Amino acid sequence: MNIRSLTRGDGVVIGAAVLLFIASFLSFYTADGYSDAPNAWEYLYMGLGVYFGGVIAAALIAVNRILPQPRKVAGLDLGTVGASFAVMVLWVLFWSLVDVPDGLSAGGGLILGFIAALVLAGGAIAGPLLPALQAALIPAPRPVAPQPYGAQPPGGYGYPGAGAPQPGQPQPYGGQPQPGQPYGAQPQPGPAQPQPQAPQPAGDFSPFWFAVPVARPLFAEDGSQSPIAELAPGTWYLAVEQRGANLVAQTQDGRRGVLQDTSGIQRG
Repeated sequence: MNIRSLTRGDGVVIGAAVLLFIASFLSFYTADGYSDAPNAWEYLYMGLGVYFGGVIAAALIAVNRILPQPRKVAGLDLGTVGASFAVMVLWVLFWSLVDVPDGLSAGGGLILGFIAALVLAGGAIAGPLLPALQAALIPAPRPVAPQPYGAQPPGGYGYPGAGAPQPGQPQPYGGQPQPGQPYGAQPQPGPAQPQPQAPQPAGDFSPFWFAVPVARPLFAEDGSQSPIAELAPGTWYLAVEQRGANLVAQTQDGRRGVLQDTSGIQRG
């Protein structure tokens, strides 16, 4: 599961489900002269069937997003089932709000529950359609730039050469002069040693980090058209090889495959 696959639309759905769950504990109906107003859980069909049904709808939508491969129930996508549940919850709460029994008034739990169900259904339907809601909910961290070849960390205790005197500095007490130098003379810096050059990779391709704008399948390297993984937006992957217009990518768990659709990818 990849939590970074969640979009802003999924965040709206999850937030609405939390609000709906809170509303289920508030007063469902109120009446003048009665202080002990019932909540949705005192009507089993309402608490367990409607309010908790909205929470289940949000869970199905979120789980369908973070799974590597979409799951189906009776041939239907989990996200589609969750959106259907959300619309049903909105429909029931709407008529419960319109058809309040005589002598009673809509309580805070019913009003807040209807608002939460409206947001829940709207996020479930508009999430896959609006580009603003398709952006990643959790931004992907930028990949750490590798250190240039030959660059050395700052000298310190235990680092090779940390205790060597620098040119122009006096030698420590007890230090011996170098052969051929008079006593007390300062050591002269010798010619700089050339740094070894990094071996050049074959061809012009260098591995790089990239992210995909939308979920895309990763196919096996043997050329078969069966996906082995799905690249999710908001996650960085490593491109290790280029094959024509395709990229050989490596996932976080070490699996390698061919990304055939490289349009719109973001290089790190």
